[in-house]
Amino acid sequence: MEALLISTAVIFVAELGDKSQLMAMTFATRYRARDVIIGITVATAIVHLASVGIGAAIGEAFGDYQPSINIAAGLAFLFFAAWTLRGDELTDEEADKARTSQGAAILAVGVAFFLAELGDKTMLATITLATHEGWFGTWIGSTIGMVAADALAIAAGGLLGRQLPEKVITYGAAAAFVVFGLLLIWQGWTDL
Repeated sequence: MEALLISTAVIFVAELGDKSQLMAMTFATRYRARDVIIGITVATAIVHLASVGIGAAIGEAFGDYQPSINIAAGLAFLFFAAWTLRGDELTDEEADKARTSQGAAILAVGVAFFLAELGDKTMLATITLATHEGWFGTWIGSTIGMVAADALAIAAGGLLGRQLPEKVITYGAAAAFVVFGLLLIWQGWTDL
């Protein structure tokens, strides 16, 4: 249960201000929100299942070095904070793909999100979480966190248009990564 709650919160925060939210809003201007959410959910579940598999394998292989894994995970979260502050924007090419996708809406959204999430910070954060949290709870939680953040973007985008406070969202997400990172480093350091 702890893995589910932690990963839901971490991935929800990580997704705030991410290009995936911009993609979700763009797709929602073309397709029904329900179809966009279903496509996001399927793609996220697949990507994050692979992520927790990788993270669990790393955690299992290096289980005797848990304090070191916690320190490395904490440093990774500090890196994710910097990545968040750097910003993540939807390129014109990605926006055009989202607007002009052909075929079934769920398939178009699912494929676009699957490809966009490969190597993204939420995928890497999920791998990091799975190194020391339960894989199933991390998988479900990270999927819920991402889908919830993207659903929020769709709803907020529909209500507020492009007047979302990006800097507040960016700084809040980066601060959350710093807090989680420092806690992991502290935990690892005290367990050495």
